[in-house]
Amino acid sequence: MTAVERPVAVPFDAAGLPALRRRTSAVLIASQILGGLGVATGIALAVVLAQEVAGTESLAGLAPTATVTGTAVLSVPLAALMTARGRRPGLVLAYLIGASGAGIVVAGAVMGSFPLLLVGMAGFGAASSANLQARFAAADLAEPKRRARAISNVVWATTIGAVLGPNIAAPAGRSVSGLGIPEAAGPFVWAAGVFLMSALLVAVLLRPDPLLTARALAPVEERSPAARSIRAGAAAVRASPRARLALVTVAVSHTAMVSVMSMTPLDLGHHGAGIDLIGLVISVHIAGMYAFSPLMGRLSDRFGRLSGIALAVALLACAALLAGTAGADHRQTAAGLFLLGLGWSAGLVSGSALLTDSVPQPARAAAQGLSDLTMNASAGLGGAAAGLVVAQASYGWLNAVAACLLLPLGALALLTRLGKSRP
Repeated sequence: MTAVERPVAVPFDAAGLPALRRRTSAVLIASQILGGLGVATGIALAVVLAQEVAGTESLAGLAPTATVTGTAVLSVPLAALMTARGRRPGLVLAYLIGASGAGIVVAGAVMGSFPLLLVGMAGFGAASSANLQARFAAADLAEPKRRARAISNVVWATTIGAVLGPNIAAPAGRSVSGLGIPEAAGPFVWAAGVFLMSALLVAVLLRPDPLLTARALAPVEERSPAARSIRAGAAAVRASPRARLALVTVAVSHTAMVSVMSMTPLDLGHHGAGIDLIGLVISVHIAGMYAFSPLMGRLSDRFGRLSGIALAVALLACAALLAGTAGADHRQTAAGLFLLGLGWSAGLVSGSALLTDSVPQPARAAAQGLSDLTMNASAGLGGAAAGLVVAQASYGWLNAVAACLLLPLGALALLTRLGKSRP
């Protein structure tokens, strides 16, 4: 009997399920804090390190692009592994690949090899994939009416790592200065250690596996291994209008956020903002992304996924209007970036919950991996296009383009709502 077919022992009755949910959520939140810390620590100086190794600013932007690409490319094989063996081995492998990638980045920095550094950055992206997949692991055992809250609590945990990471990048760099390692590579040394801790935490404590346990608790007719392939996941998304809406919601929200956010520091600098002010605006944006995700989860559970998506569209549209017309008004830019983070949070939480709601249990892990692939691939293209739009037009036009992306999403959400209301 293969690992896919092996039934999971469920050493608890229905009364013990709430305790298992709490324990699973606690482990995922702890791993998310560590994983988010490692990612934020490394990313903080990634462009600086890439510029030092490449010797030119024109190639420095390829470092974060390589990370996003790695996150997207690795989403599908990691989802396939989780589909076959459960969340635990998939998350552990993702963190181990992330740690290896961080080590390769350090090796590339020491050797002065820019191609090797890019390979390492792509592997580093696996840790981001693990952080994304953790939100779905939280939904495996959650009650349907509390699924968005379970997802949002794990997303919220990223706040801690995202805030602490950039602040420890400088000490991390100084800690390796006597080892022949460039200071800008120091954060990746620390990130590798943090990812190894995350892998160990998940390997030891995420038991029983939430995905395999959910399958064991599912009706017998929903346990077919044939329904768990990546192809089956894609078919499940195509067959469900609500699943298609969920996929589009997550992709559009993430693309709009990444495109505008990535160019905001450049626009602020053109309008006289210093590094400290730019850092403050980005911190406000990150707070909007993560700190209020539990609120978004509760709103989505209380008023429905479609209402959560409508809120995301409204917030992202307001963000584009404020940021795109701010000019030299830095307070207005900060307000726009805060709303941009809130809109992303509403879209990610509501879209992820809707996707989980809308596909059969056996196909969920595969569909979720497809969602992350689409989300990161779209954002990668959007981030690359954003620079061209700003160079050829302006930051204001970039926000206008981001707002235009919301139009088909809003129309699709409206059609889905109307279709649901028909007898």
